[in-house]
Amino acid sequence: MEKVSGKEKWKKRVGYGIGDLGCNLVFSTMASYLMIFYTDVFGISAAVAGTLMLVTKFIDALTDTGMGVLVDRTHTRWGQGRPYFVIGAIPFAVFTTLTFTVPDFSINGKIVWAYVTYCLLCTAYTVVNIPLNTIVPRLTSDIHERNCLVSSRMICAMIGTAIIMTITAPMVSFWGRGDAGKGYLITMTIYGFAAMIIFFITFLNTKEVVPPSVKREKSSLKQDLKGLTGQSVLFFLVNFLYFALYVVRNTTVIYYFTYNLQKTEWLTFVGIFGILSGLPMLLVLPILEKKLKKKYVMFLSAAIYAIGDLLIYFGQNSAVLLVAGLAVTGLGIYGIFGTTFSIQPDVIDYSEYKKNMSVSGLIAAFQGFFVKASMGLASAVIGWLLNFGGYAANETQTTKALNYIEASFIWIPMGLCILIVIIMSFYKLDDERKYMDVELERRRNMNSF
Repeated sequence: MEKVSGKEKWKKRVGYGIGDLGCNLVFSTMASYLMIFYTDVFGISAAVAGTLMLVTKFIDALTDTGMGVLVDRTHTRWGQGRPYFVIGAIPFAVFTTLTFTVPDFSINGKIVWAYVTYCLLCTAYTVVNIPLNTIVPRLTSDIHERNCLVSSRMICAMIGTAIIMTITAPMVSFWGRGDAGKGYLITMTIYGFAAMIIFFITFLNTKEVVPPSVKREKSSLKQDLKGLTGQSVLFFLVNFLYFALYVVRNTTVIYYFTYNLQKTEWLTFVGIFGILSGLPMLLVLPILEKKLKKKYVMFLSAAIYAIGDLLIYFGQNSAVLLVAGLAVTGLGIYGIFGTTFSIQPDVIDYSEYKKNMSVSGLIAAFQGFFVKASMGLASAVIGWLLNFGGYAANETQTTKALNYIEASFIWIPMGLCILIVIIMSFYKLDDERKYMDVELERRRNMNSF
């Protein structure tokens, strides 16, 4: 096990963690604001916007897989994943700006523009995010330190999301001065530039020091697929369900508080409090994961979220219950978030242990695809439901529309939590971890001679 100073550990934790802050400056905006940007500013219907977000995921299936294969075959003095933080930084910034540009086109021209720019942004996101997902097992072999890295990443992701939910609307208003299109353009240009700088910082403050336990041989994609395990599939499904929960909650919270509760003055508070309330959970996750099996931590987190959801539902007319519900759901959703990502290094190691194959890039690729497919499907479902319920932008909603908004915000997330618990009941790497550590260390020692 590698020996590093406390200063070096924190440098690596912060350097790695802020990479997800950079990703979330745009990722969280897409999850929370892109649908309402498309419907209320860009000028296309909710059904068209939702379908767009679903259809583009078929392209992501190709780009994610290609990026994963590329990372697995990358061997440079900077590592396998780190170079792509630099390569993808500038395109990520550029396509962020273009996606939130409102061109003076016909409605069909706007739809084409939306498809092209959104696809390009998703591709740029793939270039920086898949390497971010692959390198934890290469940064350290210490399991507790891996959990700390993941928690650092989750905290930074939360900070990014909090920034988005807190200052995006005021920035759009400030820069737009009545022109929301201009406001979004300037705001997202700032976010894209900030993300670009952050990716450079992540590159400079991380170092891949743990080699795979197996020597990489030339192989085809078909052969690489044999390196995936049943636990890999479980991991992909949990990612799919979590990010569906994330998108549904972040997309519908704006509609729910605007139309159902008629508390638009709460939106800034809801944005920051609902997120920062999850900070205590992220801080204690490494401790919980030392004392409990990760699947039990997931069960606990899902239960906490469900309790918070019910508090919001029954507390519609009580400010105290609404605040309590936001706090509790924040704890739950970030518990699910952190645990989901903490099992990824175990899944990567399990492929090396069980299949004797190093396919971290491919695992991250499928993870990325399932995340984006989840985001696309969740956005599409919300768009379809709003359309079916008769939602009309910037107008008083019908009872039917309000019922569909409520179902989207309260009951769909509850169902997703139940599915997460069911899937995680089949997770077995908590028990396999000690055997993997011994065997993988033995193989690395053999390969070093």
